[in-house]
Amino acid sequence: MKRREFLTTLGIGTAGMMMPSVPTFASNLITDNFEATKPKSANDQINLAFIGLGQQAMGLLNSFIKLPGVRVTCGADVYDIKRNRFVERVTKYYQEQGEKKVKVDCYEDYQQVLARKDVDAVVIATPDHQHAIIGIAACKAGKHIYMEKPLTLTIYEGQQLVKAVRKYGVILQVGSMQRSFDEFAYGSNLCREGLLGKIEKIKVYVGRNEYDKDSGCPVTRSLPAQECPTGLNWDKWLGPLPETVKYHHDFNPTLNERGGDLCWGKWRWFKETGGGLMTDWGAHMFDIAQWAIGKDGSGPVKIIPAGYRQYDVLTYFYDNGIVMTEEPVMGQEAGVKFYGEEGTLSIFRGKYITDNPKFEHELIKGKSGYACTSWHHQNFIDAIRAHVDPLVPVETGHTSNIVCCLGNIANELQRPVTWNPIVQKFMNDPEAQKMTAYDYRHGYDLNID
Repeated sequence: MKRREFLTTLGIGTAGMMMPSVPTFASNLITDNFEATKPKSANDQINLAFIGLGQQAMGLLNSFIKLPGVRVTCGADVYDIKRNRFVERVTKYYQEQGEKKVKVDCYEDYQQVLARKDVDAVVIATPDHQHAIIGIAACKAGKHIYMEKPLTLTIYEGQQLVKAVRKYGVILQVGSMQRSFDEFAYGSNLCREGLLGKIEKIKVYVGRNEYDKDSGCPVTRSLPAQECPTGLNWDKWLGPLPETVKYHHDFNPTLNERGGDLCWGKWRWFKETGGGLMTDWGAHMFDIAQWAIGKDGSGPVKIIPAGYRQYDVLTYFYDNGIVMTEEPVMGQEAGVKFYGEEGTLSIFRGKYITDNPKFEHELIKGKSGYACTSWHHQNFIDAIRAHVDPLVPVETGHTSNIVCCLGNIANELQRPVTWNPIVQKFMNDPEAQKMTAYDYRHGYDLNID
């Protein structure tokens, strides 16, 4: 069943099943640069470029390149073998579509992509520490943005990126594609529409990695420095990070004989370069929790770390009385579980479990959400054409990422912290507030003007 047919069935022929809520669109985006980003008509081609050409980008490429009216024109990466792979795959795809002459450009410096007048939008799939820098540059260049999650490495970076997106009037879709999965959309709707009754508790599990089996937080780096390969510009890979962060092949892995990355980049697991599973999978699961309880654009007000007094797990408190914990939901599978007056609801990728039979549905049982990914990407293209906010706009991605960062900060400080989600600051806590950013090395800044 196609997506449109599936949704139509939900709306007119299915008792007890609801349409996924339509996102709130901004009909008048605040912009000082509307002419540079004015809407495309439905018949216009969207020229798309990729910045960051690792394993995640290859999956995104496989989806975006097949969307009607989208043309992949160029890419950028600091590693030559990944630039070569990108050119080969894009060229091969268009040749298989019958094109005899295919021209695909690829650069080491992303600024060369942004300088091209024929690029309408960019997919940013770099390591997290580059998201804000490149995203703000893309805003200034008038390019629409599909940004991989988590939105940014730090809270301050997210605040600056939000300002830039609105200042320059570009469209930004965050890659929190679970919102386009049927099981998450259906379950979140049950919560938002009050059918689960008053929700008192939520469990979220982000998983554990090989370096940290206790909290999902990033750890102090333990990988030894190695000799950098000739084709990798490590200085450009570092970007704003300090030069004390040394190369290791697991940070930017080489390719296997089939052209695939040898592993997922392990920069995610270390404090110097990432946010651990707290931001990696938290950007998916905390995001769903916030969506379901109507806290997009907001967040918790108090966070207590795991191991503090009687608290065995990381615990978040919301101003509406909801308590959210980070702990296993079902085995070691990342997921989210809601406890309401009318029953419980657990959602995982491809699984939807409830103890109340009236919330079950045939279309959800055993259905995998992975096929829905292209719908999330199509939503981005549709938003560009209509010049409206996509399903996951920048503010939503930012506040979901804040929840992840707050967990890391509380766990590192090993004491409770109080957060004001309205002004996005810690209350009377300069030590915690300092951890919302880090000092960029010389030559890098987040100036949005």
